[in-house]
Parts: sequence; C-alpha cells; structure tokens
Amino acid sequence: MSPASWAYLGDAVYELYVRRFYLMPPKRSQLYHRQVVNQVRAESQARHLDALASHLTPAELEIVRLGRNATFRRPKRIDAETYQKATSLEALLGYLYLTDRPRLEELLGHLDLEID
Repeated sequence: MSPASWAYLGDAVYELYVRRFYLMPPKRSQLYHRQVVNQVRAESQARHLDALASHLTPAELEIVRLGRNATFRRPKRIDAETYQKATSLEALLGYLYLTDRPRLEELLGHLDLEID
C-alpha cells in the first residue's frame, strides 16, 4: 500500500479519534463541529506530529518520512511544510491502523487536544 493510501486512511482515523475525544460531555452539534474542525486542520496536525516526534520509533519515523513525500498538492492557505507534516501524521496513523492498533492508541493518547 502506498504512503498516500495510508494518509487517506489516516485522515479518517484521526478525525474519528478527535470526534470521539470531544463527544463527552454532550454538547450542541455546532460546538462539536467547531472543536473538531479546529483539530483536524493541517496546522494542528503538524503541531501534533512535532509533539509526537520524541515518542516515535525509527521505523515510525521512516513512515513519517515516506508520508511527507506522498503529497504533491496543497491548499493555497497553508505552506508546503505544514501540509507535508499533516500528511505525514495521517500516513503514520493510517499505517498503524492497519498494522498495530495498540501502538496507534498509545500514540493518539499522547496528543494534547484542546478542551474548550
């Protein structure tokens, strides 16, 4: 499977994790949406990758490197480095979802999601 495929899957895994995180306590759907959108932005994903870097194994760092090189286009509103980091995080999460779910949950537990 290609790093771009890992990133595609990882995007969904990451968003589902963030949605699950903000699910409790119950709130209005508009607040859920705002909280989730703030976290799934490329800037937040890049920040999360930086925070996780010290927890990654050499093999995981290689997945991150492959994920960084898997992106060719980026939105106009952000710089290429930020978008590459976000894609790298997504690739890592997608890869771990397929190969090592306990490790995926461990790394996701290190994310510092903001509580409003």
